[in-house]
Amino acid sequence: MKASHGLDGILGEIADVAGIAAALALAEQYGGTQVHFPRVAGADHWLVRCVGEEAAKAICAYMTVTDADGHRKGQRGVLIPRGPMGLMRQAKRRLVKELQAGTSAREAARRAGLGERTAWYTKAKLKDGRQDDLF
Repeated sequence: MKASHGLDGILGEIADVAGIAAALALAEQYGGTQVHFPRVAGADHWLVRCVGEEAAKAICAYMTVTDADGHRKGQRGVLIPRGPMGLMRQAKRRLVKELQAGTSAREAARRAGLGERTAWYTKAKLKDGRQDDLF
């Protein structure tokens, strides 16, 4: 079930237990990769550095499983989705590709799933040679 934060899957679950900021930080920094959630994250653990101590504690508690022998373990190989920012980057790349191919701003925006104003802004940046600022 989708909560009010609008995130699905593991990102939605993380948002439910640790907040949307933690879920989005994980997606931004680790999206598209597999991670290991320990039973407990130490102060210098990547998860604590990414989301903060309290959020990391909540995530670890949620992700801990108990095996058949009664031992509590963290989870390995959890794929973190790219999240909404990954989709936006993908759409912007498509927009740039369409504009560079000579597609009109209106049509490029439609094909990329972005607004026409974004397409005009991007087209102006490309014309000015400021493409590096797009990503």
